Amino acid sequence: MTNAQNEPMTFEQAMTRLETIVRTLESGELPLDETVRLYEEGQRLRLYCEQYLADAEQRITAIRQASDGSVIVEPCNDSIGTY
Repeated sequence: MTNAQNEPMTFEQAMTRLETIVRTLESGELPLDETVRLYEEGQRLRLYCEQYLADAEQRITAIRQASDGSVIVEPCNDSIGTY
């Protein structure tokens, strides 16, 4: 996903936009076509955020403790923010 400047959207930007969409939809004041359009955008943002968090979790779990107490840092795919 990209932001208004056509740059990759950060997680924080996506969440802020998603929160705005939810508040707008909850108001119930939109015509049906606009409601559907915002709902679809919200679903895309939700999926984007879920994937972003899954990638972050994968990166975090790449750092673990070995049985002897040492820390093992496994190589990870540094793809966060490149959606």
